[in-house]
Amino acid sequence: TKCGHLAQSRSAAILRPLLMDIVPTIQQTAALALGRLANHNDDIAQSVVNGDILPHLIYSMQNQNRFYRKAAAFVLRAVAKHSAKLAQDVVDAGGLASLVICLEDFDPGVKEAGAWALGYVARHNDDLAHAVIESGAVPQLVLCLQEPEISIKRIVASTLSDIAKHSATLAQMVADAGSIVHLAHEAQNEDPKVKRHVFSALSQITKHNQDLAELVVEAELFPYVLSCLKDEDDYVKKNVATLIREVCRHNGELSKLVVNNGGVGALIDFIGVTHDSTRLPAVMAIGFIAGHSEVAASTIIKAKGAIQLTLLLGPSEGEGDMVKSSACWGLGQIGRHSPQHAQDVAEAGASTIIKAKGAIQLTLLLGPSEGEGDMVKSSACWGLGQIGRHSPQHAQDVAEADAFPNLLSCCLEGSTEDLQIKAKK
Repeated sequence: TKCGHLAQSRSAAILRPLLMDIVPTIQQTAALALGRLANHNDDIAQSVVNGDILPHLIYSMQNQNRFYRKAAAFVLRAVAKHSAKLAQDVVDAGGLASLVICLEDFDPGVKEAGAWALGYVARHNDDLAHAVIESGAVPQLVLCLQEPEISIKRIVASTLSDIAKHSATLAQMVADAGSIVHLAHEAQNEDPKVKRHVFSALSQITKHNQDLAELVVEAELFPYVLSCLKDEDDYVKKNVATLIREVCRHNGELSKLVVNNGGVGALIDFIGVTHDSTRLPAVMAIGFIAGHSEVAASTIIKAKGAIQLTLLLGPSEGEGDMVKSSACWGLGQIGRHSPQHAQDVAEAGASTIIKAKGAIQLTLLLGPSEGEGDMVKSSACWGLGQIGRHSPQHAQDVAEADAFPNLLSCCLEGSTEDLQIKAKK
C-alpha cells in the first residue's frame, strides 16, 4: 500500500523538521500527514514515537492555532489507538494535559479531537483510564457533553464509556463528576449514534455494583428505555437491552423495577423479533429477572417467556453458542424455584404450534449430532438439573426426554471439566 511504502521510506523522520517550519500551514499539513501515517498501522505509530516527535507536537499544541491543535490531537489519537504500550507512550510524553486543554477550546473541532484521543488512551486498560481521570479530563468531558454539536456528544459519550468500563472505582469517578444526569438527558436525543454511545456508557457504569446501578435508575430512565427496544437502530436496541440486563443482575429490587414498568413483556417481544448477538443481552436479562424470585419467574412464564427461550434452542433458529447457552441458563433460572415452575419449563412449547417440549429441546442440545459447543451443552445440563431436582415426577419427565444417554456421553473424556461436572450432577 501507499502508506506501507511511505513507512519504508522513513517518512516520519522526513516530516519531523516540517513541524518546526515557520509557515503555519506547512506545520499543520505535516502534522496531519503524520496522523494519517500513524493511523495506518502500529509500526508507523511506533516510528513516530521513536522519532521523538510526540514531545514537540505536545509542546506546540499550547502555542499554535486551532488547526494545528486539531491535527496534533489526531496524531496522538492515531498513535494511542494501536496498543496499550503506544497509549502509555502518549501519556509519558505529557499528552493528556494538552488534550484536556483541547476540551476547553472554543472550536468544536478541537474539542472533538481532544475527546476522541482521550477515549483511545483510556480504552486499553485500568491504569491508562485512571491516568485520564487524574489529568482532570472527566469534568471537562461532562461539560462537552452539554455542547450543542452532535458529533461532540457522540465522542464524549463514547469516551466516558471507555473510562467507566474498567472498574467500579473508575465508574464511580465518572458518576461523581455528574455524568449520569447528562447522559440520561442525552438518551432522548434523536441522533441514533448519540443514543448508542449514551446507553453504552450507562451500561458500563451500571455493571459494576448495586450502588452505581441505583444511581442510574434514579436518573428516571425507566420506563423510557423500554420503548428504545423498538428503536430502528440495531446498536441502540442492543445497548438498551444490555443496560436493562446490567440493572437486573444486581438484586431483586432493581429487577422488580424493570418488571413493574412492563420490562418482561418488552424483553420477550424484543427476543422474538431480533437475531443472534442482538438478542443475547435480553435473553440474559430474562434469566437474571427469573433468578431473583418466584414471583418474577411466574411473571415470565405467564408472558410466555419460557416458550420464547425454548424456541431459541431449536435447530432452525441458527443461533450462536452464547445465545443457546444463555437460553438454557434462563430456563434453569425459571424452573429452579418450585416444582410448578419446573413443570412449566418442561412443558414450554407444548402448544400445537410449537412441537418440541422444553425438556426435550434441552436434551437435543446434548446429542452428538447437534454440533453444539461444550458451553451450550454445559448450560443444557444445568437447565435439565433444575427441572429434575424438585421431585421424582420431574426427574421422570427428564428421563422421558431421553436425556440419560446424552448425559452419560457428556461425562466421558474429551468433554470439558465443567461439562463433565454438570452432566454428573
